[in-house]
Order: sequence, then C-alpha cells, then structure tokens
Amino acid sequence: MAVCLQVVGLILGVASWCLASSCTSSQLWRVRSQVESVSSSQRQFEGLWMSCAASSLGSLQCIRFKTTLGLPVHLQVCRALMILSLMLGLFSTIVSVLGLKCTKIGRISESAKEKMALTGGLLFILSGVFSLSAVSWYASRIIHEFHDPLYGGVRFELGTGLYFGWASAGMAILGGSMLCSSCRKTTPLPSARHFSYSLSPTTGGEQIYRAAPPSQSSSKAAYV
Repeated sequence: MAVCLQVVGLILGVASWCLASSCTSSQLWRVRSQVESVSSSQRQFEGLWMSCAASSLGSLQCIRFKTTLGLPVHLQVCRALMILSLMLGLFSTIVSVLGLKCTKIGRISESAKEKMALTGGLLFILSGVFSLSAVSWYASRIIHEFHDPLYGGVRFELGTGLYFGWASAGMAILGGSMLCSSCRKTTPLPSARHFSYSLSPTTGGEQIYRAAPPSQSSSKAAYV
C-alpha cells in the first residue's frame, strides 16, 4: 500500500511540475475583457513575461516587458514565486525518486529512504503553496481592478494560465501529501522475554546468555 501511495504521489508531483512550467511560460494569465472593447476582432492578453495582441486575421504580435524594476510589485513577486516553485518541484522529484521503496540505489537503508520520501513530499507541498500563492494573488488583482469603478485602465479577465496554475498547485499538494502519508512508522511490539548478554573473563571468552528475571507483576499473577 505504501509503495502505491509513493508511486501515485510521485506521478502527481511530476504532472504538477509540468503544469507549473506551462503556467509560468504562458501568456494567458489575463485576457482583455470584451465588455468595453469596441471591436471583437482583436484580442489582447498578457503573461508574466510579455504582452500579446492577436487579430482575427491570424496575426500575432508580442512585446516583452522591457524593464523589471518598473513592473508592478505583484508581477515581480509572482515571477519569483513561480520560479521557486519550479526549482522546488524539480528537486523534490529527484529526492522522491531516490526515496521510493521500489527503487534500489546503492546501500541506502530503509529509514533513510523514508526520510527522503518524506522530504520530497514536503517539498512538493511547499512548491504547490508557492504556485498557489502566485496565481491567487494575480487573480485577486485582476478581479479587484475589474470591479473597481475608479480604475481608469484596461480591464482584464482571468486567463487560461491561471487555471493551469491552480491545477498544478492542487496536484502538487495532493501528491506531496500522499508521499508524506506513506512514511508512517509502525512501532514494534515489545518482546515477552528479554535476554542479557555478559562476557565472563574466567570462561575463556565464552558467550553466556541469561534470561532476565521476571517482573513483580508477573510473579504476583502466577500465584493468583
């Protein structure tokens, strides 16, 4: 059961990383609203890195943001969060593969593999939290500007890239949770009798095993 949880969690984590990379490079984070648009033959959409305009004739023109420090604060923070999410997702994928119970690499002990799988799951969850924070903050700005009556700029709506980000965040958190839940430790049952080991110098190095004396509770129970 634990192996199935680890494999499914790893698959979800890898799929979330692919979706997060598509979301980061997508130019459809926000799309110009058609409510105030005079002509419906032109579309304008933006992402984290550039702004694009498309016409009904098939022409597409994209312009990269020429400055970084001059961009809005939320856009810079979203860039940083998505890049951190991708880096953590890649690192957690490598760690999780090494920590799977079905993989045999070198002489890694089972306890070390459990710790690696747990670390990979936590990193997947952290990666999902980063991407979820980025897309949610960006979406909240779009919604606030759209419903603000004092906003004089162009109004946009939610784009496809944001939904990719939400999907990748959910899959990363779910996959990381499955990896963490597969590392539950089972406490071994205590043995009925314990043996002590002692080495006597007079016996020439012979090993003598002696049974531990019974406890008072067990002796009292014997006379009942």
